[in-house]
Amino acid sequence: MAGPKVAWQCACFLVVVLFTLAEALLSGLYIDNGDQTMIHHAMTRNERLVVEHEILELLGLGERPRRARAPPLDRSAPSFLLDVYKQLAEEHEQARPTRSSEMALSGEEQQAIDESDLIMTFQSKKHHLGALRHGHGRHVWFEVAGTPGDASALLTAELRLHQAPTHTELPTSLYTVVAHRVLSVDNLGGLQLEEVATVNTSAGAEGWLELNVTSALGAWLRSPADNHGFFITLHPHSQPERNVKPEEIGLEEPRGAIVEGKQPFLVAFFKSGPKLDTSEAGARRKREARRWRSNSDNYLKNPLTDSAHWTTRSCEIQTLYVSFKDLEWQDWIIAPNGYGAFYCSGECNFPLNAHKNATNHAIVQTLVHLLNPTQVPKPSCAPIKLSPISVLYYTDDSNVILRKYKNMVVKSCGCH
Repeated sequence: MAGPKVAWQCACFLVVVLFTLAEALLSGLYIDNGDQTMIHHAMTRNERLVVEHEILELLGLGERPRRARAPPLDRSAPSFLLDVYKQLAEEHEQARPTRSSEMALSGEEQQAIDESDLIMTFQSKKHHLGALRHGHGRHVWFEVAGTPGDASALLTAELRLHQAPTHTELPTSLYTVVAHRVLSVDNLGGLQLEEVATVNTSAGAEGWLELNVTSALGAWLRSPADNHGFFITLHPHSQPERNVKPEEIGLEEPRGAIVEGKQPFLVAFFKSGPKLDTSEAGARRKREARRWRSNSDNYLKNPLTDSAHWTTRSCEIQTLYVSFKDLEWQDWIIAPNGYGAFYCSGECNFPLNAHKNATNHAIVQTLVHLLNPTQVPKPSCAPIKLSPISVLYYTDDSNVILRKYKNMVVKSCGCH
C-alpha cells in the first residue's frame, strides 16, 4: 500500500502546484469542470509570484531563463537532445519510432540515456584566450561553469565531432583522432596536454565521432577554473608521430565557415537531480515567496474542493493540461508544448466494482465505513498508474538540458 500512497501524495503536490499555476494568466491551464474542459481564471500578482517560484523549483531552476531570440534548433547540441526527447516520448507512448536520428546513438549512449535523470549538451564557444594553435591540432572549448549537476552525479560525457566526406586523395585511409585536455597555456601559447580519449576513423567516412571525455568534464566540474578546453589532434593509424590537419579528413570547423547543425558539442549524462540556482535573483524570489505564504490572508483556492463548481461522480481520470505556449514559456522550453498531467477525482461509494480499480483493502474499508461512517472514512480516489515526462529547455543561448521527471502523468485512477 505504500507505493500508491506515495504516488498519490506526489500527484496531490503536483495538482496543488499546477492549480496555482492555473491562475497565472487568463489562459495556460485547462481543467474539467464536471461537464467540459475549460480555462481557469486569473491570479493576483502575488499569487503569480509564488506559483512561478514553485514551478521553477520543480524544474530545478532558481530563476526563469531569459533569452533574447528564438531557440536556434538547427545547432547540433539542441538537435541531439531533441532527437533523444522524441525517442523518450515515443517509448512512453509505446509508439514506433517515426524517424531515424542523424546522431546514430550507440549502445553505450542508449544505456546512459536510460540510466540518467538529466542530460545536458554544451555548444562549442570561443575561448577567452583565443584560438589556441599547436602544430596541426584544433582547440575546442565549452562553458561548463554553472552546470546543474556535479562530478559525483556524472555518469558519462562525450565529445562529438562531425566528419564530412572529402574527395582529397590521401596516402592512408585509417586515422586516429585524439582528444587532449588542455592543462595549461604559457605566455607564448605553449600547451601542456593530457590525452583523454581516442577514436579511429577512415578517410571519406561521414558522421559523428564520439570520444569519451568523462574524466575531463569531471575535473572541470570540480574546478571550473581549470577548464581550458580540448585540443584535437589527428594522425595516421600506423604513424602516431605524424600529425595531420583535422580538416584534411573532413572534421568540421567549430566556428567560422560552419555547416549548420554540425558544430562540435559536448553531452553529459547525470544520475541525480539538478542543484537549484543560488544566484541573488533566485534567493530574492524565494524570500518573496516565503513572505507571501506567511500572510495568513492569502490562500489559493483549490477548484477540486469548490462544491460550487464540481458535481459528485464516481472516481475517474480528469483532464488537467498546462500550456507552456499560453504561458509564454516557449522562448526557453523547447519541448513539449504543454503538460498533460490529468488527475483523479470522484467518489468511492459502495459497491466498489472492477471498474473503479479498487484494492481489496478499499473494499473492506468501504464495508466498515457503511457500518461506522463517522469513524472510518471512505476510500480515496487516487492514481494507480503514473508515467514520467521529459522537459527540454535552454539554460542560455547554447546549452540545453533534458530533464526527466518521474510520476508526472496520471494514466489511470482507482479507489484506495
